[in-house]
Amino acid sequence: MSIRSAGSDAELAVTAAQAGAAVVRGMYGAPLMRFEKSAGDFATAADLEAEKVILDVIRTARPDDAVTGEESGRAGADGAERMWLVDPLCGTLNYAVRNMLVAVNVALRVGSDITAAASADPFTAEVFWTDGERAYVRSDGVDEELMPSPDSRLVDVNLDPPFPSEPGFRAVRLLADTEFVQRFRPRVVSTTLAVAWVAAGRRAAYVTDGHLRDSVHFASGIALCQAAGCLVTGLDGRPLHTGGGGLVVAADEETHTALLQMISRQVTLVELTASSTAEGRPSRVVGAAGEASG
Repeated sequence: MSIRSAGSDAELAVTAAQAGAAVVRGMYGAPLMRFEKSAGDFATAADLEAEKVILDVIRTARPDDAVTGEESGRAGADGAERMWLVDPLCGTLNYAVRNMLVAVNVALRVGSDITAAASADPFTAEVFWTDGERAYVRSDGVDEELMPSPDSRLVDVNLDPPFPSEPGFRAVRLLADTEFVQRFRPRVVSTTLAVAWVAAGRRAAYVTDGHLRDSVHFASGIALCQAAGCLVTGLDGRPLHTGGGGLVVAADEETHTALLQMISRQVTLVELTASSTAEGRPSRVVGAAGEASG
């Protein structure tokens, strides 16, 4: 069991995430007002109320810190050294149709590093958390250190937009890759709770596109995986936020290497097809499923 410090940033992240999770759990199944945000995206009254409660917890304990909430946006001094990133309900679409696969994410960025984070599952009462050094899951008040494992062979692939890496890479094409299907068992959970599951050994890996710097959705899960010892890079295998974007997080090096090879192959095939088309030659390249096309 870890040693707890009631005033630590990590404990505050846990407390805030638990407070938000209590709201999400309590409002589950009730008729909820929806607030349209963009095409196909919306927040519910539960998103807004959970964020309010989380921010109240943080501001009471750290009144000088800046915060960025998914629903309320940024508040605090420009260029603040300490910034809390809050996603009060990751998996709103799931939640709105009474699917319990959701997460409540709270993370603290100090400078360029996430130094404390928590991802709470409102329906199991588990909280995955890190102090930036080690990662744990708290259940019934007991902390157990997270241990990544590739044994499940389950790989979550995020199919939600945006897709800044297309046309070179599109996550959905991994599902048609013969090697991927033979080696792994694909899953599409549509909540970043699945990222925490990689740190906990419940998933072998997670893949998504997107620009993830200061992401309220992904900051907590990424920090958990890094502290647990997972392999964490962008889609191109470079350190996060230094290359083309996206995320590949894997429980071990073998899984990580295999996924990067599949992603690289996809990008190469798209480039070859584009080159052949530009030169006016019939395109005949081997597709992701191992079949000749053209």
